[in-house]
Amino acid sequence: MNTPIMSFKHVSYLWDESKASELEGNEVALLLYRSNILGADLRITNYGGGNTSCKTIELDPLTKEPVEVMWIKGSGGDIGTLTRSGLAGLYVDKLRSLEGIYRGIEFEDEMVELFNHCIYDLASKAPSIDTPLHGFLPFKHIDHLHPDAAIAIAASKDGEQITQDIWKGAIAWVPWQRPGFDLGLKLREALDKNPGIRGIMLGGHGLFTWADTAYECYINSLEVIEAASSYLAANYGKKKPVFGGEKVASLPSEKRKSQAAQIAPVLRGLASSEKRMVGTFNDSETVLQFINSHDLGKLAPMGTSCPDHFLRTKISPLVLDLAADADLTDTQDLKEKIGSAYQSYREMYADYYEKHKHPNSPAMRDPNPVIILWPGVGLFSFAKDKQTSRVASEFYINAINVMRGAEAVSEYVSLPLQEAFDIEYWLLEEAKLQRMPKEKPLSRKIALITGSAGGIGKGIAEKFVQEGACVVLTDIDQNRLNEAVKEFEKKYGKDVVLGARLDVTDANSLSEAIQATCLKFGGLDIVVNNAGISISRAFEAHTEEDWARLNDILVMGQYHVSKAGVKILREQALGGDVVNVVSKNALVAGPKNVAYGTAKAAQLHMSRLMAAELAEDKIRVNVVNPDAVIENSNIWEGGWAENRAKAYGIEVKDLPQYYANRTLLKESVKVSDIADAAFAFVSGLLSKSTGNMLNVDGGLAAAFPR
Repeated sequence: MNTPIMSFKHVSYLWDESKASELEGNEVALLLYRSNILGADLRITNYGGGNTSCKTIELDPLTKEPVEVMWIKGSGGDIGTLTRSGLAGLYVDKLRSLEGIYRGIEFEDEMVELFNHCIYDLASKAPSIDTPLHGFLPFKHIDHLHPDAAIAIAASKDGEQITQDIWKGAIAWVPWQRPGFDLGLKLREALDKNPGIRGIMLGGHGLFTWADTAYECYINSLEVIEAASSYLAANYGKKKPVFGGEKVASLPSEKRKSQAAQIAPVLRGLASSEKRMVGTFNDSETVLQFINSHDLGKLAPMGTSCPDHFLRTKISPLVLDLAADADLTDTQDLKEKIGSAYQSYREMYADYYEKHKHPNSPAMRDPNPVIILWPGVGLFSFAKDKQTSRVASEFYINAINVMRGAEAVSEYVSLPLQEAFDIEYWLLEEAKLQRMPKEKPLSRKIALITGSAGGIGKGIAEKFVQEGACVVLTDIDQNRLNEAVKEFEKKYGKDVVLGARLDVTDANSLSEAIQATCLKFGGLDIVVNNAGISISRAFEAHTEEDWARLNDILVMGQYHVSKAGVKILREQALGGDVVNVVSKNALVAGPKNVAYGTAKAAQLHMSRLMAAELAEDKIRVNVVNPDAVIENSNIWEGGWAENRAKAYGIEVKDLPQYYANRTLLKESVKVSDIADAAFAFVSGLLSKSTGNMLNVDGGLAAAFPR
């Protein structure tokens, strides 16, 4: 039975012998298992970082002779979520034979295409640039990881000596070099010069460890990382205060979140000057210790060291010169001040590009910062989607850990600017970007939908997520909301959904929902007013309470939510959409419906007035008018169905067919039909449409606008 020979304090020991025993004899399955548990600990490696491999003996499909095959994480994969389809399988002898035609380090990039000629498994993922680093080492199982503790040593001025001091020659040192074929040869050379070593430290980059079984490789990796972590822990604060000590005091937690939520839309608008971005906010203790320190001014401009960190966080962060408790109510002054800081960053980035570009470099990319640091408050990151911005934030926290460790035992050393540029604008990275799938219509968009834990609202939210949006599900019913959020997270992942309880008649509830939206995603692009109730009574049977409830929820609810949303849209200055789900009853005078119909008519005309006033901000306001959407709707509860059936002289069970029969198309209207209509207004296809309404009622002549 496999049991660890030491206890681990700085990494998680996750090996489950019962699970592993089920995989015994299947080295590829054990590789996947090892990879997943390594990737589950962010102290070991971050999303998309590192690489793992194993070598097996397989039958050649043509010769039927046994051949050695290397299975390795393919390009763009993540070891924490790696599956069989994410592996590349290559003939080891063919891969190593490429050395015979290798023309030298200046021709590195041409080798990547040649990896395809070494493919054993035709279902392989594209081999990554790390392939030769594993291929030239003889071990059956290999881990290439980016643990913060190891990179802290690798990115130290005295990293080579520290490596010797900790491992007494059991870990070799290879100076910084960009990954590629030549680095693979350097690793083999290091092993030849240091037989019996258990790993190699790559200067400024990461760690290689190995063994001949999956478990022994796993343990070797953990033990090496544990040793590095323990060494750093013993030195924190020993020579000097961490990061030089505190310079700025953090605001209390709730005040930090309030300040962050207020400034996030302004930051998002500026970060989206070229393409719309989605944000992430982080105010963890690790972040605050760094951004509040005396050394922030020295370390932040240096940028990160590990290539995986750098590619996701850019050359350096933007540090806001703004008091943590600054008054943010004057948004125009705030935009000008922060806008000036953004412009300075863009100019710095353009200068960096011009000074380091090559004749064949790709065109300059978006010059806006990815990471924004606000001392006393927290870290913001902005990227093309929520997952990418969250991962950028995580990688910068990794970089903070690296800088803290390196400064504790030596001095932090970042990549030279030319090396950084050559990685960022590497033609192979550019080719990877060009292969990315086309973005969906609502990618980069954030939508808040009221009353979206069920019925029409939930259908709209689901449609929007499927088309690429991040969605904020809101509802007055907390239990119903929890179930909807749980369902969305399971189907679409936690990154793209936020649940916020919202009573549209309660100002505090609305303020909290807006704050949660800005903290989770950085802002807002689409507001869908869908929350509502229905009351059906004879004219003289209506009470003042009926009128008040309908007006508060339908009319004033639409007004208050729209007002809060428009404030965010204006601060971003990116335009946006408001879609109001009204009703055919705004147009049709039906029986026993005077209060509801009047409120719906008010919603409709308010939408027109909003469209006229908000157009100068490029905010479009449009209306969807459903009719008789019974599917999963709460509208039919509380006696509404009974009253409508009575008004039409039919039984409740006959309502669906009655509604279908009265339409010109003789069709029932589904939730998905309303969702499609809402999507039509925000998809970009109707970007020149505002103040319009779209009836989705199967065709009711009485509701034709005239």
